Amino acid sequence: MSDATELRTSSPDLASYRIRRERELSSLYATARSLTALGELDAVLDSIVRAAHELIGTDFTYLSLLGPGGELMLKASQGTISPTFNTARVPSGTGVGGRVIATGAPAWVSNYLKTRDVPHDRSFDDLVAPEGMVALLGVPLLVGDEVIGVLFAADRTERPFEHDEVALLSAFADHAAIALNNARLYDESRSALKQLQAAFRTIEKAQSVHESLTHVVLTGGGADEIARLLVDHLQGAVTVFDRAGAVTARRSVDSRLLPPAGSSPEAVERARRSGRWATTTDGTGRWHSAAAVRAGDTHLGALLLTRTEEPTPVDIRTLERAAQIMGLLVMKETAVAEAEERVNGELLTELLVAVPPVSPAHRARAHARGVDITSLTVIVVAKSETRYAAEIGRRLHAMSAEWNGLGGEHLGRATLLAAASDPAQLARTVHLRLRRELGSPVRVVAQTVTDDDWRRAFETAGRCCDLMRSLGVTDRAATADAYAMFALLFDTDRAQELDRFLADTVQPLLAYDARRSTRLVATLSAYFAHSGNLTRTAGTLHVHMNTLLKRLDRVGSILGPDWREPDRSLQLQVALRLHDLRTQLDRP
Repeated sequence: MSDATELRTSSPDLASYRIRRERELSSLYATARSLTALGELDAVLDSIVRAAHELIGTDFTYLSLLGPGGELMLKASQGTISPTFNTARVPSGTGVGGRVIATGAPAWVSNYLKTRDVPHDRSFDDLVAPEGMVALLGVPLLVGDEVIGVLFAADRTERPFEHDEVALLSAFADHAAIALNNARLYDESRSALKQLQAAFRTIEKAQSVHESLTHVVLTGGGADEIARLLVDHLQGAVTVFDRAGAVTARRSVDSRLLPPAGSSPEAVERARRSGRWATTTDGTGRWHSAAAVRAGDTHLGALLLTRTEEPTPVDIRTLERAAQIMGLLVMKETAVAEAEERVNGELLTELLVAVPPVSPAHRARAHARGVDITSLTVIVVAKSETRYAAEIGRRLHAMSAEWNGLGGEHLGRATLLAAASDPAQLARTVHLRLRRELGSPVRVVAQTVTDDDWRRAFETAGRCCDLMRSLGVTDRAATADAYAMFALLFDTDRAQELDRFLADTVQPLLAYDARRSTRLVATLSAYFAHSGNLTRTAGTLHVHMNTLLKRLDRVGSILGPDWREPDRSLQLQVALRLHDLRTQLDRP
């Protein structure tokens, strides 16, 4: 336990601190839940700054979104007094907002106009004085790994921002970013629906198709119903492709019109590239018309119409409308899946940060979702150097039901809590499926949960997963026990043991290097790596032999003349390796 932790633990204000933190967290969850009920983008923006203003308690708050040119444009504010401040635009790379955008992390200054730690913009500085802004905190609004804007909290007096304030506003910003993204998707869906309705009004012939397709949406239909309706109205054959190009539905008045299994006509690829539609013909006289299924800039699949006669403009418009409906269906399914994933993700996070024993409230919430918390005896952490943790987390969430567990992302790690009796077998099964679905290397570590302490099991599995990367392992399933010899590195409860071991072995050299800016530790590591061969060691270090000998003499004067003895030498080699691995694990 650190000195700061001991001080706070022994403080008589601990109870009030806990009460305040619980009140803040309760307020955070309450406001986050209220945001999810909003749909209009402007309403979401106003609600975010209003809730943030009440939550953080500063003089005023405001929210700026990132424009196409990289500038931050103020979209909503609460507590401001200067009308001109609400027109603020901050150029790319300037101010606290520029630092937040560049780093993707919170940033604050105690006196904005006096600080020289961030680049200033004269136009924005001219707005700061009338508003009276002094202290300023900015936290990123993240959608995945993309910063879409910055949420600011400001005071009109000079002061620092405490760690708890930064953490609280950052947590709220995470929820706010999700609400903003949902509002954007909502606006896009509504806009797409308006365009669809306007198109139907202009083409009387397609009115029955519109009614039928709308009925599919309202009754929870899917790709097969859409394919059937198109065949009924347009004849020919209809094939539905998902975003990966796989066929999800096929309908035809003549099976000979269907493209061969596993094939995709050129029209589908052209439609995907253009984002709209394309028509091609083949050597058999068949016409292939494809319409892309999209949501914004996201490709969701394609609809393909195959006939022996050329499609009319009305046919193409009908196919495009069906693709829009298909996009709405996919977005609806995605929204439902994301909502379920978000709920399960929240419960997963609460369990991983909770201190045993488990509260009755957590048990009740889990039971409502068919999960028995007492059976969650294994935690799995997965990591890939080529895939985002959010993507892997979604796949673990999809797998979680098989083991009556919970899956998602926690602290940037894809995580699965599962009811399993064999951690090693679970790790192998998860690794095999992720490897097949992702098509790229992935590390999977399973750890047994003891006494409902999921947090410690998560930390152990996560650190072990990082250790595997430091050891050069990129694609493997394992348990933390398989790396028990390195437990001093990934078991946080044994950090003091590692400190003592390093202090008894290589710490004098580390201290000497730090004081004198020398490279004795690197020299000794190279010496052991080459089994004591002086020529190869000097070559690796690019130093003269005399320089190497002087360094080794200095090592002897610091560690003692017996440092080359077998037992002492082995200890030093192990210590150097552990020190190197710890440095890599602690590196961001």
